Amino acid sequence: MRESKYQAQLIEELYSIFRGCVILKNDPNYRQGMPDIMILFGNRWAVLEVKASQNTPSQPNQEYYIELLNEMSFAAFIYPENHEEVLIQLFEALAGVR
Repeated sequence: MRESKYQAQLIEELYSIFRGCVILKNDPNYRQGMPDIMILFGNRWAVLEVKASQNTPSQPNQEYYIELLNEMSFAAFIYPENHEEVLIQLFEALAGVR
């Protein structure tokens, strides 16, 4: 599956899980390595770097930003092979905000 298709399906799923959330797609040309999407929910936030598969290589600075932003709130790489695991972690990170 192409990354763009997986990302679109993921965003749709996130909207259904986190009703009332705001999802922003980050501009890859603004800051190299910044994760693809940001989820704002209640008073919390998370970012996800979407990959087509676990074998898709990271771009420069992506691992740096995932580590940095995960220390602040929640950040992760997500791809079909770890999809359920990351969604569970994301739910735990954003749970109890309403």
